[in-house]
Amino acid sequence: MARKFLYGVAILVVLVIGALGALRYWAKELTQFTFVPVVPFSAAPPLAANAYADPAMWYSRGAGGPNDPSRWRPSGAPVGEATLPVAVFFIHPTSHFDRLHWNSAIDETLIAGRTEILLRGLATPFSAAAEVWAPRYRQATLGAFLTDRPSGRKALDVAYGDVLAAFDEFIATVDPRLPIVIAGHSQGAFHLMHLMQDRVAGKPLAARVAAAYAVGWPVSLDHDLPAMGLPACEGPDQAGCVISWQSFAEPAETDMVREAYARFRGLDGAARGNSPFLCVNPITGRPGDAAPAQANPGTLVPDTALTGASLVPGLVPARCAPDGFLMIGPAPQLGPFVAPGNNFHVYDIPLFWSALRADVARRVKAWHGTPPAKDARKAPATKTEKTAGWWRQWLS
Repeated sequence: MARKFLYGVAILVVLVIGALGALRYWAKELTQFTFVPVVPFSAAPPLAANAYADPAMWYSRGAGGPNDPSRWRPSGAPVGEATLPVAVFFIHPTSHFDRLHWNSAIDETLIAGRTEILLRGLATPFSAAAEVWAPRYRQATLGAFLTDRPSGRKALDVAYGDVLAAFDEFIATVDPRLPIVIAGHSQGAFHLMHLMQDRVAGKPLAARVAAAYAVGWPVSLDHDLPAMGLPACEGPDQAGCVISWQSFAEPAETDMVREAYARFRGLDGAARGNSPFLCVNPITGRPGDAAPAQANPGTLVPDTALTGASLVPGLVPARCAPDGFLMIGPAPQLGPFVAPGNNFHVYDIPLFWSALRADVARRVKAWHGTPPAKDARKAPATKTEKTAGWWRQWLS
């Protein structure tokens, strides 16, 4: 399985790097010509109201099985771990690069194969959870992010509508006594932010969220985070907060990401411009923090023959730079598949595979933890805190 995974990663990364390379070296017009669909947007028929009740609509669903890509384990992964009492909802990134369709078909074999590869590398840090749910959805093609045409926005709306329906089925089905973790990478993180705004912010469900991981897509501190319903994580043992980062080796060229960031309005409807965005160090779990390589418990690294993968500790440092990007020092030797500008977007999660796994465990433990002793100096509990306490009592 590891061999199949890594050969697939090589193929998929070449596709992604080709796209990113074009953004860096080609003119804007030529980039759009290459990746933006040439066909008019055609509204896809809505899914059936109960579409996600069908197990076939999920790559991963619940406890999983032997072929569940979210339960794949690399060499050196911990064994005998206790199951985390949490349910994870994971939104996969873009694996659709078609210029002839604005949205992928939900059952397309090629897309499914690519997506399973991505889940093995990106969703597996969450695999200690009692339940992992990763839906199929009609993702927007890469070109939807490269154009200001209304068709691009409509394609993203179709994809988000599927994600929202899947999330509603997830919430209706999982054990209501379990806390939840919401996670996504790249396009998945883009949809995650809107999901938080629509289903978490200002709602009782906010008290049930142990953590939200929006990785590989900038979260504006001014225009996005306030609308997501949870604060940024300030420490490693904090529950009910948001984590985000974007990885670059040094020297870094970040103009391409900044342009994409400014192209989309914030969740508040305002232009993001050059507003600061969130960087929580995945090694320390703190915003704006730095950590040496020795503190990184394990990076997912393929061998030179691409026939195996192992976890290598102490390989990559992490430092949140003042501009909000996560700097990992000189480029590590993970293979030749790094985007121009030292952009390690494809590796955002594999770089910190073990650290992220530990981060999830800490935050779930914090959610389940006994509330601190009463302190007369402490402000009265908020509605969210009271609801969280009710959930904990129910689980006990």
